[in-house]
Amino acid sequence: MQMTEAVTPDPNPELTAQLTARVRRMMLIAGLTTALGVGAVFVAIGYRIYRGEGSAPASSDVTATLPKGAKIVSTGVAGERIVVTVDVNGALQIRTFDARTLKPAGQLRFVNEP
Repeated sequence: MQMTEAVTPDPNPELTAQLTARVRRMMLIAGLTTALGVGAVFVAIGYRIYRGEGSAPASSDVTATLPKGAKIVSTGVAGERIVVTVDVNGALQIRTFDARTLKPAGQLRFVNEP
């Protein structure tokens, strides 16, 4: 028994050209999509680095005044805020400060209903 190689017919040149063009087009689309994604990542990184908020100096000294007789009950950090709970003559207040600039961001007072 003789082993013979399977002979494949010569491919159709027109079909081969169409297939090659289709593969090139698909590669071009994939390459452009990848370039667009990489560009979007670079834009996002650049935006985060160069956005205009700025940051506070490394050593900034800020003095926050409390009412007479007030005591700090607790402190904490929530996101980009510093939260300070203050007892002012038996009434609680929550004061928030921006963590970057240390400027007051808000104040919440609690009072009893009459």
